[in-house]
Amino acid sequence: MLTMDLHWRNSQKPARFFAFDARSFAAIFLCLVHMRLWTIALAAFVMVVFWIFERRGLTFEAALRAMRSWIVGIRRPATLDKRNRPWIDFG
Repeated sequence: MLTMDLHWRNSQKPARFFAFDARSFAAIFLCLVHMRLWTIALAAFVMVVFWIFERRGLTFEAALRAMRSWIVGIRRPATLDKRNRPWIDFG
């Protein structure tokens, strides 16, 4: 029996392009439109980056948030020191 994956709770699954996130198709499309060695390398790099994100259990948005919090660091100058919470890495 063919099981269908059409339940409403599965409506927010990420879009896939074969085994990769669909956002990587932008680099593949650029590669198809402007076929050069650097676009092929860019497409391969983007696909590897998305694959690494998925292996770590992150979506693209979550990876951007993690990178932003890593760049900003612990210090939050806009808040009082007593209201700053300790930086916790749940990864």
